[in-house]
Amino acid sequence: MTESRALHRVLIDLMKLRVVVLLQVTAVCAILVHDLLVRYGSIAGDRSWLDTVTAVSITLVGGTLSAGGSNAINMWYDADIDPLMSRTAKRPIPSGEISPRAALLFGLLISTGGSAVFLLAHWKAAFWSAFSVLFYVLVYTVWLKRRSPQNIVIGGIAGATPPLIGWAVAAAETGALAGMNPLDLGSPVPWMLFVLIFLWTPPHFWALALYRSGEYAKAHVPMMNEVRGAAHTLLQSKIYCGFLLALGVVPILWPESGLPLLWTLAATGLTVWYAASVWNIDPEEPFDTNGRMPNAARSFFRSLYYLGWMFLVLVLISAIPPDVLGPLGIR
Repeated sequence: MTESRALHRVLIDLMKLRVVVLLQVTAVCAILVHDLLVRYGSIAGDRSWLDTVTAVSITLVGGTLSAGGSNAINMWYDADIDPLMSRTAKRPIPSGEISPRAALLFGLLISTGGSAVFLLAHWKAAFWSAFSVLFYVLVYTVWLKRRSPQNIVIGGIAGATPPLIGWAVAAAETGALAGMNPLDLGSPVPWMLFVLIFLWTPPHFWALALYRSGEYAKAHVPMMNEVRGAAHTLLQSKIYCGFLLALGVVPILWPESGLPLLWTLAATGLTVWYAASVWNIDPEEPFDTNGRMPNAARSFFRSLYYLGWMFLVLVLISAIPPDVLGPLGIR
């Protein structure tokens, strides 16, 4: 260990805490949506604000540790290729701030501990936390990342689980999680949020790959744009934007979801706003002085705002009493 930085800062970087924060926002929003739907009678149960705070606390602690541990293990496994890309060359292991073995042990410890925290709420929450860790490490990092251009698509399943975990924590005391089927969370809403993140991940990450064109090729990672070209990658991104647009009609096609119809209007508007940035990417766009595609960078950063706003707007809409919304509040 070098003395260039304090140990806690090195460990925070190993956890990719900025990425983890966005994941936890989606989990906390799932809790808030669940409890608001319970309060307005769309979902059976009884939830106090103390219950909500408790669920959020468990989720933030368990989710931060489990996701952060997964990221640390990912950095341990990728220690051989991280020095080859400018985006990852300054990570703690390539920089010599921590040994690969210490990073691995740290990741194993906190990812296991994080999943165990969810046992305080319900085994289904712990199940989906452990599933996320194992899927991200074994399926994405070890198996897919260096072998298939579909690495981000399939690997995105791991990053889409926080709403399932948060919802399971919130629904633990309402009786909705009865039974031994981990897929049964008592409502289609958490699965809609899961699909939202799953469909968002490819165009979000491919914009980053286009922005950083050439870097993954140096590390021999078969990212879609490196294997099939920028034009094909952009076409696939547009297709996923179409799926995101279709997802907004869930309240119409699935009335029992309990979501108000206003969600359809809000989701459609936000998705069109985000999709415009994808359509603005020109596969023939000249690189800037740093060898990057500026419009791809803009789309990448807009995608972060898009996902955050999709979840926050859903919470805000769920907080409005149905009688105030009128016909748009039909649940």
